[in-house]
Amino acid sequence: MSIIIAMCTYALTMSISPGPVNIITMTSGLNHGIYRTFPFVAGATIGFTSLLFCIGLGASELIELFPSFMQVIGYIGAAFMLYMAYKIAFSKGTIALGEESQPSFYQGFLLNILNPKAWIASISGVAAFTTKGDVSSLALFCGLYFFICFIGVGSWAVVGQKAKTLIQTESSLRIFNMLMGLGLASVALYLLFI
Repeated sequence: MSIIIAMCTYALTMSISPGPVNIITMTSGLNHGIYRTFPFVAGATIGFTSLLFCIGLGASELIELFPSFMQVIGYIGAAFMLYMAYKIAFSKGTIALGEESQPSFYQGFLLNILNPKAWIASISGVAAFTTKGDVSSLALFCGLYFFICFIGVGSWAVVGQKAKTLIQTESSLRIFNMLMGLGLASVALYLLFI
C-alpha cells in the first residue's frame, strides 16, 4: 500500500506544480471557463500518460542510445511553448473571447509530448516506481497518474475561472494574458538554455 501512496504523491506533486501546461490551463480557465478548457486538460492528461507508458515500455532506453534526442525534444518543445506564449500574450482583451484562442485537445496532447518537464517526470517516475519488464506496475502507475494528472491540471482551470472575479475589465484581462504569455515564454527560454 505504501508504494501506491508514494506513486500518488509523486503524481500529484508533478501534476499540480507550475509549468507550461498549467500556465495555459489557468489562462484558458480565466478566458473560457472550466468547461471549455476541458479538451485541453484531457489532451494534456492523455498526452502525458501516453508518454509515461511509452517510456515505461522502453523509450528510456532509446534516450540512452541517442542522448541528443532529449536535446531535440527540448528545442521543439520550447519552440511550441513560445508559439503558445505568443497566442496567449496577444489574445484579445475581451471578456468573451472567441473559439480561435481557446486551447484544444490536440495542443494539450502535443504540449505534454514535447514538454521536457514531462519527459523528466516520466523517466524519473518510471525509474522510481516500476521494474523493467513489469507491465502490471507500469499500468498501475499510469492509471493512478492519469486520474491525478487530470485533477491536478484541471485544478488550474478552476483557479483561472475563480480569478475572473478579480479581473473584471478588458484592460486587466489583456494585462493578465500578457503576463501569462511572458511567463510561458520565460519557461520556454529557460528550457532552451539549461
